Amino acid sequence: MVRAGLTAERVTIAGAELADEVGLDRVTMSQLARRLGVKDASLYTHVRNLEDLRGRIALLAADEKTIRIAEATSGLAGKDALVAFADAWREYAHKHPGRYMATQTPIQIDPALAAKAAGPRRAVELTYGMLRGYGLTEPDLTDAVRLLRSTFHGFVALEAAGGFAHDRSLQQSWVRALDALHTLLEHWPPSREGDPA
Repeated sequence: MVRAGLTAERVTIAGAELADEVGLDRVTMSQLARRLGVKDASLYTHVRNLEDLRGRIALLAADEKTIRIAEATSGLAGKDALVAFADAWREYAHKHPGRYMATQTPIQIDPALAAKAAGPRRAVELTYGMLRGYGLTEPDLTDAVRLLRSTFHGFVALEAAGGFAHDRSLQQSWVRALDALHTLLEHWPPSREGDPA
């Protein structure tokens, strides 16, 4: 019998909490069932399988991260918006490492659930909106989005893995990286004739 009050949302939140504790790739349906005090079979009333659970965690995390970034950048532009955006991204990755990884990993997501989720769509809008403040247009906008995502994710992933061995403060390096990104965005190199499509 399914424990009273168990819902897809509750299962997803419990899965997200477990992912933050043990890592997204180490979450199992058996672990989650034990955490919720139910038999494994009870979970399948609410989520189809582990891949479905991971997709739900990814959508939950995308919503949470986007809300934090939107709140942090509200009313800001230029470097202030860039720094607030980046700091909110990094803070979310530190606080919710398992959920964060769900937003960075290719996961099969139920199209019906994905269509209802505002987080991923809003994240794109926020990022492109911030970069338009630098006067960028396509295809430079997409290139800049990819640069920011690579930089932010690369930094937090290396930081989480202990990949920075130098004794210089990580915070100082983060601040300088954002200074450099701001300078680059203000002086974005023009596209060249004959650039590959």
